[in-house]
Amino acid sequence: MPAPERHEGTILVADDNELNRELLSSLLGQEGYLVVCVTDGEQALQQVRNDSIDLALLDVLMPGKTGFDVCLAIKSKPETRLIPVVLLTSLTGDNDRIRGAMCGADDFLSKPVNKHELLARVHSLLRLKQFTDELDNAEAVLFSLALSIEAKDPYTEGHCDRLSKYSVAVADKLGLSEDLRVALRRGGLVHDIGKLAVPEHILLKPGPLTPEERKIMEQHTIAGERICAPLRSFRHVLPIIRHHHEKQDGTGYPDGLKGEQVPLTARILQITDIYDALTTDRPYRRALSIEKAFAIMREEVKRGWWDGSLLHEFEAVVHTQEPVLPAGRAR
Repeated sequence: MPAPERHEGTILVADDNELNRELLSSLLGQEGYLVVCVTDGEQALQQVRNDSIDLALLDVLMPGKTGFDVCLAIKSKPETRLIPVVLLTSLTGDNDRIRGAMCGADDFLSKPVNKHELLARVHSLLRLKQFTDELDNAEAVLFSLALSIEAKDPYTEGHCDRLSKYSVAVADKLGLSEDLRVALRRGGLVHDIGKLAVPEHILLKPGPLTPEERKIMEQHTIAGERICAPLRSFRHVLPIIRHHHEKQDGTGYPDGLKGEQVPLTARILQITDIYDALTTDRPYRRALSIEKAFAIMREEVKRGWWDGSLLHEFEAVVHTQEPVLPAGRAR
């Protein structure tokens, strides 16, 4: 008879009943899972904060913090919200299941627990967690590649992080959806990732580019879109990457879009991009003051280049929050 399949993963079991903890630990341990047991909700949250947990099995009725409380806390934090949570309960009312769903629970199991149902649910949720982790790893690689471009030029230190933070602040002010705020956070970091395809002698050239060199440089938006396109989670990021060099009058690139044709998220990022370029040191000039930078940008709005209403919103953001200042930046 072949040996039973061994599974990987660390599972947190939180239950104030010792017999329940021992039963769950035994069933899961026999399958090869590493099991961490705690007796109450506060200990459960401490384990989630301190250790790498792949799945949490939470008893609903625990002293102090209930399973509902712990589930809500886990799902409320970006760093833990993708951990699958299964609530274990002897409660049978629909209201309790609705409450659990509202807290973000991924599944329910009724007590007494059926062994085969337990293992099937755990295995399924851990496979989903594995896919999510792989997606996170792919995103992390893209972010690292984007930062490697920034690191080549000492004048762009911190540029991507500042664009990310400023863009999200504008999105917050405009009341944009969470999906678009996340896209702007990611877009700020990876908007220039297509410069990986630009030869370094062009990318780092200190003087003006020739027409041929500029044509090559302008392809970075298309290359960046192509690099990130396989990630479905980046579907809202792709328009930012491709269109953050368009202009309101249609003279931008790569597609010559005009006015409202330029996606709102791309318009937000380009405003922050221009501002950051003006207010940081460059090989050919010192950083401009905030006032001078906005004066130049308002003139460019009159020429039909940028979205004037967004510039107004961005000015309000800059003047109401503490900016992140790199070395050499004008105050």
